Amino acid sequence: MAKGFVFDLTVGLCFTIPYSIYLLLLPQRWNRTVFNKIATYFIVFLMVLITIFSFFAEYTFWREFESRFNFIAVDYLIYTYEVINNINESYPLPLLIGGVLLITLIVVILKRKNFDNSFKSETRFLKRLFITTLICLAAFLLLWKTDNSWAEKSSNRYQNELSKAGIFSFVAAFKNNELNFDQFYPLMEIKKAFAIMKTSLRESGSSPGGNPLELTRQITGSAKAKTPNVVMVVLESFSAEFMGKFGNGQKLTPVLEALADQSLLFTKMYATGTRTVRGMEALSLAVPPTPGNSIVRRKNNEELTTIGSIFRTKGYRTTFFYGGDGYFDNMNQYFGSNGFNITDRGRNLSIGDNYKTTRTILTDKQVSFENAWGICDEDLFAAVIRDADIGFAAKQPFYNFVMTTSNHRPFTYPQNKINIPSGTGREGAVKYTDYAIGRFLELAKTKPWYANTVFIFVADHCAGSAGKNEIDITKYHIPALVFNIPGQAPARIEKMCSQIDLYPTLFSLLNWSYTNNNYGKNVLDKNYAPRILLGTYQKLGYMKADSLVILSPGRKLETYLYNSSTNEQAPRKFSGNVTNEAISYYQTAYYLYKNGGLKLKK
Repeated sequence: MAKGFVFDLTVGLCFTIPYSIYLLLLPQRWNRTVFNKIATYFIVFLMVLITIFSFFAEYTFWREFESRFNFIAVDYLIYTYEVINNINESYPLPLLIGGVLLITLIVVILKRKNFDNSFKSETRFLKRLFITTLICLAAFLLLWKTDNSWAEKSSNRYQNELSKAGIFSFVAAFKNNELNFDQFYPLMEIKKAFAIMKTSLRESGSSPGGNPLELTRQITGSAKAKTPNVVMVVLESFSAEFMGKFGNGQKLTPVLEALADQSLLFTKMYATGTRTVRGMEALSLAVPPTPGNSIVRRKNNEELTTIGSIFRTKGYRTTFFYGGDGYFDNMNQYFGSNGFNITDRGRNLSIGDNYKTTRTILTDKQVSFENAWGICDEDLFAAVIRDADIGFAAKQPFYNFVMTTSNHRPFTYPQNKINIPSGTGREGAVKYTDYAIGRFLELAKTKPWYANTVFIFVADHCAGSAGKNEIDITKYHIPALVFNIPGQAPARIEKMCSQIDLYPTLFSLLNWSYTNNNYGKNVLDKNYAPRILLGTYQKLGYMKADSLVILSPGRKLETYLYNSSTNEQAPRKFSGNVTNEAISYYQTAYYLYKNGGLKLKK
């Protein structure tokens, strides 16, 4: 409460500065004029309006993310079309806006006496100068000494978030879109960090390169390579806890349950982050989640050694499918500048996009249902089927990265498809997504390319990430299953692993030989040691066995012993290999990205 008061005081003083300067410069003889009265009412009305609006915006944001404003809120300010439509479909927007305006008006009316006193006052310039200077100095002092990290001292994440102020947090997130790892996090000598990583990434059939500041290595298959088509469906916000295989008794995913029994099922796979672009980063680049925004959203992210580039060395055509507008979150620019063709429900908005691959926009005739975030999964899968037909006719293997949107607020989907009414909650959206997967596979089975196509179903991240711990391990647990692998019997992989391990494992089953500089490992290798990488925008987690290391700004390094049965993280002092590996993963990943080490070799 005390910290919250300081943050609110800071915001209040900053709001006061513009009006204080206005009163300072306003000649005394104009104080009772109509001009001043209109200007005063307008300025104060605007300040109160922003404050009231912020309160309601924070409430809805908290319901979604259980957090004060952060990088996501900044993104939402930029991508207004999707957000405003999402809010409009999820909440009674006219009533909310009307309510905000009404409350603001009531506050201003209740303060009429203060206005009257102000208009009658005769304050000399020097006194006004003193008061304005005092307000500015106090605000600047608080801004200088107060930082959002000050609120993050408690081990309880909810306490940290509650002690912040929404507007203050928003500005802080806007200013700190990317964090410099070398400046804020624990470090070691860079050559030592790479040496540790080379050892950690060693596996059967792997030959490391000689450059001490690279992780490039040659992977050699053990038999004749197989080159089936590969379709990866990335499921929006699809937590493992939605499936019966992981303890859910609601029977929301009958299709995936049956499919899991016929697939290679990863029972302990963990996402690297809590946003779609972070999942895309992990599944397309297989790198740790460096602090700040995902590489998908950053500059200088073109011509990287993506999973798609490995497919293209084998002659594959690579395509990115998205049910919404891929301009959102920089997705089209990222995938397009990394060799993927684009198929999305675009609005022809491409400011700043300069990729040279082909973009296909889904037409109105190809869409039976859509909401603010995009078309329904059935329509998206229909586009994938059409494209696969074209690839098969051209006798070219295809790799498709398919990103769904149905499991997202406002949770609306076509009526009469499942027994849960559209728009009533996430359970319905999950069940509809499962239904759409069933329809997709039924249609695919009628195609001549089906028998030689691997289908991957994996989540981008979980539906919720908040918990009592800053990095709550259970909130990163996702389902992942690989279906129809040539010559591969159904099996369960019980080892703990990360999203970044998905493709190295698949490539080993396909006996591929390729050059690689990512951080993923073959989970089926005899030397594989279970470990996962987890991140928020600032906190970076590394867990090996039950030893958890969390790196955070201020060069902080915290260590815990994790109890999976109780989901408790007990502080435990340890050092050595695990902490060194934690630092090495993130330090080398940041180094490679910032110094062009993830770029394709020309």
